This record gives sequence, structure tokens and C-alpha cells, in this order.
Amino acid sequence: MFKSFKYMYSGDKAISIEIDNQIDEKTISAIRGMMRAIEERAIEGIQEMIPAYKSLLVLYDPLLIGPDDLIGILKGIEESLNTVKLPPAEIVHIPTLYGGDTGVDLEHVAVFNNMSCEEVILEHSSTDYLVYMLGFTPGFPYLGGMSKKIETPRRENPRIKVPKGSVGIAGSQTGIYSIESPGGWQIIGRTPLDLFDMENQKPVLLKAGQYIRFEPIDLETFERISLEIQSKTYEVMVTKREA
Repeated sequence: MFKSFKYMYSGDKAISIEIDNQIDEKTISAIRGMMRAIEERAIEGIQEMIPAYKSLLVLYDPLLIGPDDLIGILKGIEESLNTVKLPPAEIVHIPTLYGGDTGVDLEHVAVFNNMSCEEVILEHSSTDYLVYMLGFTPGFPYLGGMSKKIETPRRENPRIKVPKGSVGIAGSQTGIYSIESPGGWQIIGRTPLDLFDMENQKPVLLKAGQYIRFEPIDLETFERISLEIQSKTYEVMVTKREA
């Protein structure tokens, strides 16, 4: 069981539910459960829910529901949280071209960890990474589960521009740059997928509670997928994760 849930006012239009627990899969399951139960209740006045590592921000319309009434409803949901049935988590498959011009720091990561480039790729692509939250830039996933064998410090001198889709390592974390931006992560590859695209009906590809799986591809496949994405014919592969 979780130690406690804390409910705090966050301005005049939001309630923050803080979960007193470590950052782990159990915590994200509680957040997923709260979100699912809130959605099922169809509570009038709730406008949006934003999950984070150990909390859930619930935005509401104060003209439709008051903060104390909302907290009362949320506490009732908490008490019955163990009865909420969560569907199997989704795995979003991320085709990734490792090394070369798209992964300029792969060799550095390999040397730093006394491994070959092939061993780094195998280690990095052998894990399903939990998406804890999105932030930093639109659609950027904060992931958990990277192997300690490939941990590598950030670059001493960050780059001014890192291409969108770049897959990087920074300390014990791995992530994907959702847009072109400055950054100091060690870049080991790139995916042709768009993690954020305002022209799509669904602008953000990923969401908290999903898992992602990096799948190594070659240059020919990278270019083919890129063309399919441009022509809006590529379908991102999503499978179910076994409990």
C-alpha cells in the first residue's frame, strides 16, 4: 500500500495529488489508476490531468466545482483505488538508427563503459522503458529503466542544436529529443518518428504510463520510414505489455 496521498491547492484552478512513495512502477500505477477512475466518473468541471513522477495535477473549472468538493471526490476514489482495473500497459516501438552521423557519441559511451558499440546498442535496446512523465520540451519523455552498464555523464560542453528524434544518454537516464533544441546528452542514435507534431490530430506521440522499446534499424530502413512519415502513411507499432 502507499503511505499516503496528499491533496494540495495549486492556484485557484488545480489540485495537486502528491503520492508519498518512491519513483517507481508502483507509483505510476497509482497515478494511472487515479486517472482512469477520474475519467470513468466523468466528474463535471475537470478539464485536464497532468501526471508527473510522484503526483497528478487535476485542473478544474471553479465555476462548475469547488476545490473542497473536488478533493472529497478524489479522496473517495483513493479509498477504492485497489478496485480499479488497469488495462495492460502499451509498448510503443521506437525504430532507432544507432551510431554514425545520427549517433555521434555512441563510441564515447562505449569507450567510457569499456564496451563495444555493438554491446552498447544491445544493452540499450534490450529494455522496455517506462514513460514516467513528459516535459522539458513538448513530448519529451522522462524514462526509467536504463541499464547501469551504459550510464555515461553528460557532455561537458552542451551542443547548441540537437536534431529532433535524437536518442541520448545523460547519467542514468536515456531519452529522445522531441524537437530540435540545445542539449548536453550523449547522442547515440536517432529515430525518424515525430514525438511532437502540431499538424497531427494527436500532436504528442507518447504519454505517461506507456513503455517504449528501442528497435535498431539500418540506414535504408530509417530513410524509408522517414518518407512514410512525410507522406502520412507510416503507422507506429504499439503492442500490449504482459502483466
